[in-house]
Amino acid sequence: MGPYALRLGSLAAALGLWQLLTSQDIDVWLRFSQFPTVTDVARAFGDRLSGAVYWTDLTDSLTRILSGFLLAAVLGVATGVLVARSRLAENLLGPLLEVIRPIPAIALVPVAILLFPSNEQGIVFITFTAAFFPVLVSTRHSVRALTPVWEEAVRTMGGGRWRVLGSVVLPGALPGIFGGLSVGIGVSWICVISAEMISGQYGVGYRTWQDYTVVDYPGVFVGMVTIGVLGWLTSTAVELLGRRLTHWLPRTSYVPGPRPRPARPVTSASREAPAGRPLSHAQEARDEHLV
Repeated sequence: MGPYALRLGSLAAALGLWQLLTSQDIDVWLRFSQFPTVTDVARAFGDRLSGAVYWTDLTDSLTRILSGFLLAAVLGVATGVLVARSRLAENLLGPLLEVIRPIPAIALVPVAILLFPSNEQGIVFITFTAAFFPVLVSTRHSVRALTPVWEEAVRTMGGGRWRVLGSVVLPGALPGIFGGLSVGIGVSWICVISAEMISGQYGVGYRTWQDYTVVDYPGVFVGMVTIGVLGWLTSTAVELLGRRLTHWLPRTSYVPGPRPRPARPVTSASREAPAGRPLSHAQEARDEHLV
């Protein structure tokens, strides 16, 4: 329980500091007097939870995230494997993808508004674009980093292209793929909230922007807390799924131990046993190791 108590303690300390700075209207360089207190945000959060609008916004944002992210996961992994394994695909798709990749997904909001017949489809497109490129890049690098010995072993035993793909490429690249998925889900939340602020009608981002326009700052912080919790839950779910699918990988945990003492030089006197006592096998093995 030690690590969990430490995490809860750090969170409680941050909330306590927030409450202290805002309740006392402390203005040094940062203007904490403009911030709502923790109790104000908690009161607004309780009011939102008792209404149906909050849950409608939550459902809409989660639906948009899951739709765009799942589509990006499938197409990102498939495109990454194709580009990494095929020279023709790399020459055809590589330049186009590298030109589009640096463009922020939020900058594509006007394109989505013009391209899709409804705002809902445009928001899903923004979410998909945000998650697609982290998954694509991570998959491509993971596949290219695989050792060719594994593929040669499968081909030696008579395996074909699909056998190599299912037995070597995808299992070997899974750790890197889930690394890209974990990054992609976080970027998706950033972009879907921004897209909802611009062109949405419902959703956590849309409601947060509406609260800002009517100067409801506790409501703004309710939206921020909701976004943070949802992002943390979805990212944790992706990480747990990755651990489950890569359970065959060796797990290492760092446990700090005592500092190693410097080895003393071995002399002929130190190798001799005390008077009347022969050296044990453990002592002999230790002395041989030091030598």
